[in-house]
Amino acid sequence: MGTRASRAPGGSATVVTSQKVRAGRDADYKRWQEKTNRVVRGFDGFQGTESYPPVPGDENEWVVVFRFSGIEQLSAWLDSGARRQLLDEARPLFDGTPTQEVLTGGTPAEDVVTAVISHDVLPGHEQDFMRWQDKVLKEQERYPGFMGSELFKPVEGIQDRWVVAFRFDTREHLDGWLDSEAREKLLDEGRDSFRSYDVRKIGSAFGGWFRFGEGTDEGVPPNWKQAMSVVLALYPTVMILELTVGDWFDSLGVPGYLALFISNVLSVSILTWLLMPLVNRALAFWLLPGRAQSARIHVAGAAIVALCCLVLITIFGMTTG
Repeated sequence: MGTRASRAPGGSATVVTSQKVRAGRDADYKRWQEKTNRVVRGFDGFQGTESYPPVPGDENEWVVVFRFSGIEQLSAWLDSGARRQLLDEARPLFDGTPTQEVLTGGTPAEDVVTAVISHDVLPGHEQDFMRWQDKVLKEQERYPGFMGSELFKPVEGIQDRWVVAFRFDTREHLDGWLDSEAREKLLDEGRDSFRSYDVRKIGSAFGGWFRFGEGTDEGVPPNWKQAMSVVLALYPTVMILELTVGDWFDSLGVPGYLALFISNVLSVSILTWLLMPLVNRALAFWLLPGRAQSARIHVAGAAIVALCCLVLITIFGMTTG
């Protein structure tokens, strides 16, 4: 497996692995990944893993993120005989050599869509590369949905590549930056300081609302299921707040712009810490890619959500009409 690494201040350590799976071997790969996840849970410092299926339009490339409490614990996993044995078992499943980026320290990139880009920087051009990255960051800040960027330097003795992780609020905004003419021009300018680079996209638009327990290995629901589930929880939340807090704001003469802000804070808080965890548990059979294996389950889950929404609309229609 090709290895690339990076460092920033802090103690946590994350490895982002990506592998192109041969056509027709997805089911075998999922079983192998589940086995890998069971094995890695037994290693000291392991904190969790997340699996991301291929992005539509890309080659059949799966991305898996492993999180550890520190670089020593992560290194023990990467260098272990158990991991080497697992990789040997999986070689017939992969199309090409899997790659990975190791990020130590930094700020956890959660609840957003993230791109991890590794660079093979030319010796003696490190300062040029850093100045070029500053220029890239200034350009990124002008694009919609940009939420931050971190530069990870190589980890001595483990890997020698530089890694940049940057975050956008939606995949559309991330793709807008990746496909932009401005980025193409910047890449042309920066080629004097690095030989090559690789891009890995991870995360989803509603990632923070779709967690199914520490160390889950069943992947992230497709965006259309996430959107339906959020609407199911959001609609009654907004209606109840409007009928309770909204009337109270009106009686106190609170300005509309301030009332809307407070209502948004309340609704997001209710969704994040109360309703979405309940929806996740109730609809796990449908939301989790590892469980929703048939068209019947996809249709049944969507029908249940649609029926629940219809019931809520009927109830609020009868009580507020």
